Amino acid sequence: MAAPSGNTCGAMERSIRERVPPLLTDLYQFTMAYAYWRTGRHHEPAVFELFFRDNPFGGGFSLFAGLHDCLLFLRSFRFTDEDVEFLRSVLPPDTDPAFFQFLRDLDCSCVTLRSVPEGTVVFARVPLMEVSGPLAVVQLLETSLLCLVNYASLVCSNAARFRLAAGPRRKLLEMGLRRAQGPDGGLTASRYTYIGGFDLSSNVQAGFLFGIPVAGTMAHSYITSFTSLEEVWPQTLVAVNGEKDPVDVISLTKGWLSRVCELLGAEPGKISEGELASFLSYAIAYPQNFLPVIDSYSVGCGLLNFCAVALALCELGYRPVGVRLDSGDLCRQSVDVHRVFRLCSEHFSIPAFDSLIIVGTNNITEQSMAELNKKENAIDVVGVGTHLVTCTQQPSLGCVYKLVEVRGKPKMKISEDPEKSTVPGRKAVYRLVDAEGHPFLDLVCLAAESPPEAGGSLNCFPLSCDDSCISVIPAQVACLRQDVFTKGQVTHPLCSAAETKAKVQSSLQTLHPRHKRLQEPDSYTVALSEKLHNLVTEIRKGSSNNRNFLLAN
Repeated sequence: MAAPSGNTCGAMERSIRERVPPLLTDLYQFTMAYAYWRTGRHHEPAVFELFFRDNPFGGGFSLFAGLHDCLLFLRSFRFTDEDVEFLRSVLPPDTDPAFFQFLRDLDCSCVTLRSVPEGTVVFARVPLMEVSGPLAVVQLLETSLLCLVNYASLVCSNAARFRLAAGPRRKLLEMGLRRAQGPDGGLTASRYTYIGGFDLSSNVQAGFLFGIPVAGTMAHSYITSFTSLEEVWPQTLVAVNGEKDPVDVISLTKGWLSRVCELLGAEPGKISEGELASFLSYAIAYPQNFLPVIDSYSVGCGLLNFCAVALALCELGYRPVGVRLDSGDLCRQSVDVHRVFRLCSEHFSIPAFDSLIIVGTNNITEQSMAELNKKENAIDVVGVGTHLVTCTQQPSLGCVYKLVEVRGKPKMKISEDPEKSTVPGRKAVYRLVDAEGHPFLDLVCLAAESPPEAGGSLNCFPLSCDDSCISVIPAQVACLRQDVFTKGQVTHPLCSAAETKAKVQSSLQTLHPRHKRLQEPDSYTVALSEKLHNLVTEIRKGSSNNRNFLLAN
């Protein structure tokens, strides 16, 4: 799929400005910025890092997503007069008026962002983004950047897990807009589930903005709105072969219905006339896109009606698409439906019936998706909504944004909860790859350190162990982060959703199967270099000495 056109890119940037204006943040970002400004520290160079602490869904990996929107947000970051006036009304009345002019003049022209590429497989505790610039500005960016990355990465990772559970053969349709947490949640879900491995979306706006293939035909309401064949209009259809005389499709379908009922030993009198009318009406409107849901009344009767209409379409030279199952035992029903398709194909010599597809949609979870592979079924496309877009197994990724350096000096949060302690200093991150091409360790170093070399032995300290040193020899070494935003400009090409989707699949393919297991995966190692580990130890000791000094005085 091609990259978005200029018009689409413009629509996407407008969408970001509307969805994520500078005021979409927490109030304390402004109170801290004011305090920095009052003390004259607002221009001090500072570095923040964005990371998450645990891999989501009890899995072995995550996918990094949301960078595209972060870059558009940074590029358009500026307060309007209306924004500033509102802030004047909500900040304490003794706020210096000059601070509001400072905000009015603020932008990201002095901000630099280094980031892991969007669509990369990532792991807990690895710094994904490094945001550097004037202290007040990079502080103000915190909440917005977290908002853009947290859900995007979570739902993208969820989609990847559904894809792994489904296997490569089945097509996956995202259809969660109506169940999502609001319009923005629905749009974000459609985009990042596609990037994570889904093939299609029901969301038309996502198709417009992001170039995602969209799909959909009819709901139960359409079918139940019909009562009799008298409601079908028009009642004729011109054959594909170019004959000018329109054909009475109702009469043609009735003939096929009798033949199908005779083949299957069914009683024509038990079919729903309203359902047949709805199928006919839709088929006449879209003869090349006929895919009805067939369980509005019963799958058996719906299947008879579908076959009759589909066979009539085939006789006129059209190609029906298939059926959708939306309730009951999808595996068993799909096998029964496929058997009937095969019978019709053989008995009536209609090869098109061999290529009819079966779509399954019925409150699909990751577990039920995985179970499809264990049972006999003939489902070609699976539609997933609620459990995909709402991430019911885990509602938040838990990304955090932490200060690691001010004025060139490393900063560290030391917590009584070791999991909440941070790793100080400006860093570089390297992915170490084994001889088979699989990543096996992400190494976090101080930025000033020399990069590790392929084939060379190095000592490091895994974050999951207490002061335990290991020695490794990588076959390949890759630097994970790159400059993507400098001096107010995006410095790395913005990728389309399709291009990022391809990166996801490429990144996942390199990951060893033991790390991709959906249940009880092996833990991936993230480690600190010796120099960074020593810095952490020194700061911890210094903090302890400071506490003792305060107690003594």
